[in-house]
Amino acid sequence: MELIKIIEREGRQLVSGRELHEFLEIRTKYKDWFRRMVEYGFEEEIDFILVAQKRATNNLKNPVTTVIDHAISIDMAKEISMIQRTEKGKIAQVENRVDKLEEDMPLFQIDCKEIQALVRKKGIEALGGYRSIAYNDNSLRGKVYSDIQQQIRREFGVLRYEAIKRSQLEMAKEIIINYNNYENKINLNELEINYNINDAINNACEIGRKNNIFINNFEILKTIILKNNIKLEINYDEKLLDSKIDSINANLPGLVQEYNYYVEDNNLIIIKGKDGIIIDKEKLKEKINNEINNLNSDTINIELPIINKKADGINLKKIHDEIYKQAQDAYITQNPLTVHPNVNGVDFAISIEEAEELLKEEKEEYIIPLKITVAEKTVSDLGEDAFPNTLGNFTTRYDASNKNRSNNIYLASEKINGTIIMPGETFSYNQVVGKRTIDAGYKEAGAYAGGKVIQEIGGGICQVSSTLYNAVLYADLEIVERSNHYFETSYVTTGRDATVSWGTVDFKFKNNRTYPIKIEAVAKNGINKISILGIKEEKEYEIVIQSKVTSIIEQEIKYENDYSIPYGEEEVEQQGHNGCTSKTYIIKKLNGATVSTEEITSDYYHALDKIIKKGMKR
Repeated sequence: MELIKIIEREGRQLVSGRELHEFLEIRTKYKDWFRRMVEYGFEEEIDFILVAQKRATNNLKNPVTTVIDHAISIDMAKEISMIQRTEKGKIAQVENRVDKLEEDMPLFQIDCKEIQALVRKKGIEALGGYRSIAYNDNSLRGKVYSDIQQQIRREFGVLRYEAIKRSQLEMAKEIIINYNNYENKINLNELEINYNINDAINNACEIGRKNNIFINNFEILKTIILKNNIKLEINYDEKLLDSKIDSINANLPGLVQEYNYYVEDNNLIIIKGKDGIIIDKEKLKEKINNEINNLNSDTINIELPIINKKADGINLKKIHDEIYKQAQDAYITQNPLTVHPNVNGVDFAISIEEAEELLKEEKEEYIIPLKITVAEKTVSDLGEDAFPNTLGNFTTRYDASNKNRSNNIYLASEKINGTIIMPGETFSYNQVVGKRTIDAGYKEAGAYAGGKVIQEIGGGICQVSSTLYNAVLYADLEIVERSNHYFETSYVTTGRDATVSWGTVDFKFKNNRTYPIKIEAVAKNGINKISILGIKEEKEYEIVIQSKVTSIIEQEIKYENDYSIPYGEEEVEQQGHNGCTSKTYIIKKLNGATVSTEEITSDYYHALDKIIKKGMKR
């Protein structure tokens, strides 16, 4: 193929079909030969382009003729060469086998060392350098190195990165170079900083004018000498900062995980906590305040202070006190109308001392048997009188054709359906829904994690928690814990989502009303509807929720080299979208008149990078 001229056309490398026909010493006429070659499955405009050329002739009647040629891709030329029976075709077959052997060859030792060195270099960079707190944490440093290597293994489907092919070396290096595990800096420009300049000017103008001449002159002199009489007040959105920190925290590698528990069937499942790292919020705020107060406009990015944190030990007595209940039949009392729901008795089936012995084993998960005493009369036996009013409801839609995601939404809805929360009690979404596992019936579906869209067991259940969150807002219940997603969601208005993640992020609310409430959740035919039922208060507010986008965060376009795509071609691997900041308000009305307006959330949503793969295969 080296003797055939290669031409560039619209970023593609092509060769002349006629020149290839001549080079391979094909005796069949070009027109007939090329027609047969196309029958092997090659497509016009993809593998070849028709080229018509005008040429002069010696025929006076027809001085010009049209010669048909084809501009064909390098890959097509190679394949055509291999199927020829000529001597040149046989040579092409041998060359192809040699090329294939080279492509399948494993990495040399020197290649492995090059990858190891690149992993270390990228790891140091990702952790913030040799002097960073993160780098000097041996555990975290090892986790980052391991995560980079795992990314390579996932990409090529191998158990050890040494098993990748030599032809994939450049691609592996590109993956390492482009690795980014988590954000380690925060940008001050994203915090909506406000300088109260008008007040500072007014204060300056008042100096030396408020008292008698002696005091006024003293104030003027003090201002000239000390230059600190004029205070410039600086404000920034702390809720927005908290949202940003929470978002980064949730994606930290090696994030500390506190112990958790849930009840399943007749067992208490306790998940042991894991030591890890976390952002030091107070230290970060201190650094931000110092930079802002010093008016240091040169400093835009501030490195996040990372601290090690040990997971709390399992407090078995505390867990026992939280789950312990005496059996109680459901009943209704009048004046005022009050519903007393049934309560199943719950207690350890073994003594606390025996349970403590179980915890001495080195395990990730502990199972403690429970003794359940079922109430004889349930709330359902009381009829509709128990929860006569709809206090708040909300509906979202999902794609019913996405079977896995629909399954997860249905399971999560079923878990919370019928849950009764007594006055003063706090509802935990994670505890009620439980751990999302295959054994529990959950399936893989799209979810957000680590700043990317991935397939995850239980993907989609955040739609249920977000639907519930909105129903809870309309029911005027107290929000205890809620976090927004890393990216904007499509199923609710910006600023009105509630993400959850087992062991780290939960959605909690408290029944701050006078009477018990009941959750009614349905997921069917692409509709997720959740209602909060109960008894209306004497003074019941009309709830209006408003959200507004306060700023746009522009997406970036990133290019990645891909050695499996023909040179010059591009493929969009991930469609990006802009991020934003938003504020959400709850407005309470009584008899049509606004009683109060309260900002309830200030959220930060990251932009999703658009990723384009550039073809490098020659």
